[in-house]
Amino acid sequence: MRLVRAIVKWATALVMLAVAGVLGVGLWYIRAVEPQVSGTVTLPGFEKPVEIVRDAEGVPHIFAASEQDATAALGFVHAQDRLWQMEMNRRIANGRLAEIVGAPGLETDRFLRTIGIRRSAEAIFASLDPETRVSLAAYARGVNAYLTTRSGPLPPEFQLLRVPSPEPWTPVDSIGWSLIMALDLGGNLNAELSRLQLAQRGLSMRQIGEFLPAAPGETYPALPDYGALYRSLGGETRRAAALTRPFEIGIEGVGSNNWVVSGGRSETGKPLLANDPHLGLSAPALWYFARMTSPAGTVIGATMPAVPSVVLGRNDRIAWGFTNTGPDVQDLFIERVDPADPLRYQTPDGWARFDTAREVIAVRGAPDEVLTVRISRHGPVISDGASRGATVGAPPGHALALQWTALSPDNLTVQAFARINRARDWPEFLAAVRHYDAPQQNMVYADVDGNIGFVAAGRVPVRKAENDLKGLFPAPGWDARYDWAGFVPFEELPQEFNPARGFRITANEKITPEGYPHLLTYEWATPHRADRIAELLGARERHSPASFRQMQADHRSAAVREILPLLLAAHPSGEEERRRQVPQRVGEVVAALAGFDGTMAVDRPEPLIVTAWLRELTRLVYADELGPNLFPVLWDQRQQFMVAVLSDTNGKGAWCRGAEAAGEPSTCPALVSRALDLALADLERRFGADWRAWRWGTAHDARSEHRPFSRVPALAALFDVRVPVPGDTYTVNVNRHTIRNEAEPFVSRHSASLRAIYDMADPERSLFMHSTGQSGLPTSRLYRNLAERWAAVEFLPMRTQRNDIEKGAIGTLTITPR
Repeated sequence: MRLVRAIVKWATALVMLAVAGVLGVGLWYIRAVEPQVSGTVTLPGFEKPVEIVRDAEGVPHIFAASEQDATAALGFVHAQDRLWQMEMNRRIANGRLAEIVGAPGLETDRFLRTIGIRRSAEAIFASLDPETRVSLAAYARGVNAYLTTRSGPLPPEFQLLRVPSPEPWTPVDSIGWSLIMALDLGGNLNAELSRLQLAQRGLSMRQIGEFLPAAPGETYPALPDYGALYRSLGGETRRAAALTRPFEIGIEGVGSNNWVVSGGRSETGKPLLANDPHLGLSAPALWYFARMTSPAGTVIGATMPAVPSVVLGRNDRIAWGFTNTGPDVQDLFIERVDPADPLRYQTPDGWARFDTAREVIAVRGAPDEVLTVRISRHGPVISDGASRGATVGAPPGHALALQWTALSPDNLTVQAFARINRARDWPEFLAAVRHYDAPQQNMVYADVDGNIGFVAAGRVPVRKAENDLKGLFPAPGWDARYDWAGFVPFEELPQEFNPARGFRITANEKITPEGYPHLLTYEWATPHRADRIAELLGARERHSPASFRQMQADHRSAAVREILPLLLAAHPSGEEERRRQVPQRVGEVVAALAGFDGTMAVDRPEPLIVTAWLRELTRLVYADELGPNLFPVLWDQRQQFMVAVLSDTNGKGAWCRGAEAAGEPSTCPALVSRALDLALADLERRFGADWRAWRWGTAHDARSEHRPFSRVPALAALFDVRVPVPGDTYTVNVNRHTIRNEAEPFVSRHSASLRAIYDMADPERSLFMHSTGQSGLPTSRLYRNLAERWAAVEFLPMRTQRNDIEKGAIGTLTITPR
């Protein structure tokens, strides 16, 4: 027995030592991987000493003797705090994900290699002015200074995936990520593919126009019927759609808010400006706060790791904010391929040869995949990219090519940002954004002199009068009437300066006045957010930063207030003689919804119930019509369409009869009733039997997902950031859910990625906040420390005074040149 006890004792001791060793290694790693934020480092790539003060929230304040050194320091701190994010973003842009994640990365790689993000970035770099190339090079020097001098271990993602140390950063890498952001905000490609697939499904032009309607205030033109041509493209369409599907380009509800008021509408007597761009949430956040001071001036705000400028922010004279204009800057062209030679295609002037690009995709754990991308006069053939191997041996017929403004070699967007950062007044701001090409943005402006302004800067193609498709459907590439006829001149883009009404709002709604001579798009966002912002602005004569915060926090859904009365009116409980036939729980729920004002609060059941009700109703109304392949892709709330169906506008209630083929009731009231029953059953399965205990916040959390570990259940809890949030797709405080996600239909993965409020009476009182934290290390206290405050619409002060930022600062680092 003594021997047994001795063995147990020694075994226990050994286990404890092993555990202690593991804990010790873990604690060592947590400390060792943290970046150096204090002391002195000697680095290559700098001309003079630079000082970096990190405030209490980890925001770096860079003090440099030259603009180049400030830009290099920005690259250095980006690499210190967000190295994995930069590596992942670069791999996305360059189509090199499969190198590290294997086959799951192939879809993304194929698409981005096919459209040629890297090829375009290289061409754009050659077109930039010397000043911008110097700035990009300085930023790359800063990133590489960190890569070549770091002494600690790499972030955990490198360790877990066994990814080698990053390659040196290049200016082309920065341009590539700016093109990815343009892709993220450009939605017409998928809209055209959707219309094409609906036509191939057999829907008439009228039905397609009803299901994917023009925005309020717009009317589609009479469209030619290319049905026979479109039906001949079945394979090409499926390949192109499969290629673009992972990106969810152009999903409903994507957008942003900004508004600006003049001093006459402000309690301070000077302009106030608010901005909250709505983008996909990620962990760490897309944004990284930073400040740079050099002889060129001081600029502070939201940067993007990979980009050498403040994207949204202020300097000591002006502030600016963006929302997506949503223009139609992507067109699909059907190229007729020579049956005898797949490298020739028809043009208005006869046969021409495709250019080709050979792309070799390295795949971890598998052989390389080779793509031969054909490129027509319009652009890359995207129907090639979803097939494996070389495509020149594909059957003859047709191909789908993409023309997109962002891929142009003279896309000077990165050139514009450095000039925006230095602009001192409205003329200088306009001169800077004249170079801004993609994606077109609604830019609002304010300055300390009391001026406000707006311009929708970006490159938008001019479509000929005889172009009867107007970018809505793929066009025959051999017909010259569908060719672009240049671009809208900058002077003719929507813009205004010091409007007499004293404010400007943009929320992705239609911005062009009646009689505007150019077509920007038919696909503006619905005006629910813009109307609500206008309502809140009009509720008081003068505003303050506090009232702007209340506006950004507003989560009363104008869309719910619009559609809920139609649902209630159609439900049988609204009819006296049928009310007794409704089950008690259903009657209680309907009574509760009758008193619901559309406030999508986390602590109420009504937002969850009405959202689930609409989810089931959309399924019943159009799932059969779209079919099993298209419906899962196009399933969305479809607010404008559903309101028209329930109102029976111009006979659109006929869509409710589409369920007859599946044996379902054939009227809208019957479907409304059945949808509520299905919704309540689904919610009971998910959240329990007591509907009064259901909470919107339980189902509707904001999910900032890590790339790629959000897809690994064992790691997601460490790397993802989750927090309950109010709102919906159409509230000012946007938190967009994706009803097509069967497992998590109410989770928000798309929200106000950043919020900012600028006070031009005293820019030091300006505020900002993003969704996670400054650090990209999940073991750092700065990885998720902002999430709950962001969800509560709280803010950090956007201060630049030295004594303010040094209070509670976590460190001061001095860079000396090597």
